[in-house]
Amino acid sequence: MSFSDAFSKREAITVKQLSKCYPLYNHPKDRLKQFLWPHRWLGIRQYYRELWALRDINLSVHKGEVIGIVGQNGSGKSTLLQLICGTLTPTQGSVFVDGRVAALLELGAGFNPEFTGRENIYMNAAILGLTQTEISEKIEGIIDFSGVRDFIDQPVKTYSSGMYVRLAFSVAISVNPDILVIDEALSVGDGAFARKSFMRIMEMRDAGKTILFCSHSLFQVESLCTRAIWIDKGKIMMDGNSARVVSAYQTFLDEKAFNTENTTIDAKIPESIVKPPSGSAHLKKVSLQLDPLSTQQGIIAHGKSDITLHISFASDPTLPCPTVGVTIQTKDGRTITSAATWEDQFTIQRTATGFAEVLLSLNQLPLLKGEYLINAYLLCERGIHIYDLVEGADILQIDQTGRLQGYFSIPHQWANNQ
Repeated sequence: MSFSDAFSKREAITVKQLSKCYPLYNHPKDRLKQFLWPHRWLGIRQYYRELWALRDINLSVHKGEVIGIVGQNGSGKSTLLQLICGTLTPTQGSVFVDGRVAALLELGAGFNPEFTGRENIYMNAAILGLTQTEISEKIEGIIDFSGVRDFIDQPVKTYSSGMYVRLAFSVAISVNPDILVIDEALSVGDGAFARKSFMRIMEMRDAGKTILFCSHSLFQVESLCTRAIWIDKGKIMMDGNSARVVSAYQTFLDEKAFNTENTTIDAKIPESIVKPPSGSAHLKKVSLQLDPLSTQQGIIAHGKSDITLHISFASDPTLPCPTVGVTIQTKDGRTITSAATWEDQFTIQRTATGFAEVLLSLNQLPLLKGEYLINAYLLCERGIHIYDLVEGADILQIDQTGRLQGYFSIPHQWANNQ
């Protein structure tokens, strides 16, 4: 098949019957034996076990699509991305890519620690396909974006890990790729750079770039991607609308957790629920208030008690106001309900210094008996990039009369059919 035949005008990536096998040797000498005696005329000899990371993957990605890839560790997600990027060669099948690819995989893996930051920019940008003239035109912008100008002519072995990653990210996105591949690197570095990197990726998405996004954050996959692919044990289990794929994958995870013996989650509330800031905004306080008129002695009664969650945060006042989300989870990690200011179109009022406090009231709580964890999230104005989070901010202990089963009751009405 010729290169031109592999694509329609709309296809950015075409994967056909793609498989990747890794030989696993029990002993180093077995590798030598396999090299010396590989031929059938000496008898069928195989001194290794086969690990198939991918099996017969068929996939077409249209230009401008934003696709999320989900799956457990070891399912083959990263292998697929590396094959698409060309850093791995397939055992069987083929990969056709139309356009320049930038990969946010192992950032900085190609840096030479003895070279200066400037020298590494020239080397890595050339590897990514830029000419010397293009690099010279872009280098000042790369340095400015990375924020390491004061150290740019020092060997990168003297850089902190944050400086190292920021420089690598800045180089990777400078090539103006047609296809962006992200493997758990949606926001990199620390402080305000996390938001800046996130916003740059969002600009590329809004500009119609093709994006493959591999992440364990199902929330971000559903928020960012129009389509998602679930991979398990090297095979595509589901490919379609991101909300449906994420829902099916979450159900799979829930069933696996339920069937795993002795599965426990430490529900201990940390001594301090306020984490250090992870960006240019951070949570300051998350507290739960029980209505004493509807709650007796701290016991929350199903269908009767009212509770109020107080969430305060500090943010950079020059940036758009953050948004707030809350989830309620079971002790084994299943999210059973959530609320978010951006979904409810609630406008948060903050002070000129960037401080705000919001209240979330849950009246006549419909949760059935059991223990539930409350998680709080501080996100960007789009409700995608997570600035800060508090998991297990409080525990709800629900009591009930009657024998209803499940997590919560829904409004319902019985009637006779006459």
